[in-house]
Amino acid sequence: MCLTFITLVVSLTACASRTAKKSVTSQSNDSKSGKKHNLDYDDQKDWKFESGDSQSPINIDTTKVENMTDNGTIALNYATDFEKVVDNGHSIEAEIKGSAEINGRKYKLKQFHFHAPSDHEIDGKHFPLEVHFVNQAQDGRLAVIAAMFQEGEANATFQSILDHIDSDTSGAVALTDLLPIDQDYYHYNGSLTTPPLSENVEWYVMKHPVTLSSEQLKAFRHYYDDNNRKIQETNHRTILSHDD
Repeated sequence: MCLTFITLVVSLTACASRTAKKSVTSQSNDSKSGKKHNLDYDDQKDWKFESGDSQSPINIDTTKVENMTDNGTIALNYATDFEKVVDNGHSIEAEIKGSAEINGRKYKLKQFHFHAPSDHEIDGKHFPLEVHFVNQAQDGRLAVIAAMFQEGEANATFQSILDHIDSDTSGAVALTDLLPIDQDYYHYNGSLTTPPLSENVEWYVMKHPVTLSSEQLKAFRHYYDDNNRKIQETNHRTILSHDD
């Protein structure tokens, strides 16, 4: 398939089955192997835990953030077509080619997937849906770009994703449907939100949401509802704020 790419440059720091069964797998791209490793969201205390006190997701308290002083850039060079969309056992995941350069460090886009309601909170508020773009460096380090969804106008790209679940056909992606036009964000260091809950994950959480319709949210919840991890302690971590 011939792929075309779009480039988005933003400024940033260096630094379950179905609804009745809530399940999860690692945020690495396990779906390509065809394996589904299910975990119960109601028994998160029993999840295998290999890391320390810098876990995700967190509540982002905007009264305690620090303005960013370091400046860098991230260039996203993502395909405008996803290869396929799969129900991977913990979420709806789109397999897509692409790359990112974050402050001179190169990453490959592994996939993007969704959590309903959102993993993160902002000022104690969950959003109906959250998307995670998972980017991985050659040494394995992850940088995840997250954006929130709120109910409003229908989202054309999200509808295309819903229409192609477990289909052999590809579909179009408009990055502006999945990320806000402005690139204001919060940044902190955390972990995967699914086992093995590995740390040293760089999180970039967009401040402003994009929209989807109530019908689209209902359609996603037909597959997954409450596939989000509980909020973790911040443990004195610094949360940085960047305004584009």
